[in-house]
Amino acid sequence: MEQPQADPVALEAGAGAGAGEDADAYHIRPLELGDISKGFCDLLAQLSPSAPLTEDAYCTRFAELARLGADHLVLVAEHAATGRLAAAGAVLVERKFIRRCGTVGHVEDVVVDAAARGRGLGERVVRRLVEHARGRGCYKVILNCTPELKGFYTKVGFEEKNVQMGLYF
Repeated sequence: MEQPQADPVALEAGAGAGAGEDADAYHIRPLELGDISKGFCDLLAQLSPSAPLTEDAYCTRFAELARLGADHLVLVAEHAATGRLAAAGAVLVERKFIRRCGTVGHVEDVVVDAAARGRGLGERVVRRLVEHARGRGCYKVILNCTPELKGFYTKVGFEEKNVQMGLYF
């Protein structure tokens, strides 16, 4: 059964926790096609350096993700005065057979611009992603992080569980 999507207006209204005095300076919203010109790829490069993304590749991937609907949400934090993006994160909803065909949210690619850290943007983005997953009916939300970020994710409600393994190509 399709779960109702979380109300973005209600989420934004409650997203100020930890945002400090900069809360009104940034708007948390879904990624838009035009965000390539607002520094989205530069922001992601701070998370994981990689070759520059062409505008065609960005547009193609954006369209692919848009077809997934509410099962894949990318949020960004846009600075109201400059229009530049200062943070981003994503949640993917995995459809399972276990837990009576339950769903699990996977938080990925959370990054805050180096110049905007310490303003609560990462916390605001992660909380919004978690609320989206909850609104989609997920029975849990999981993520992988470096040991240095365990404190941050504990602060927003996550707890250490199991061991992460990886196989990279």
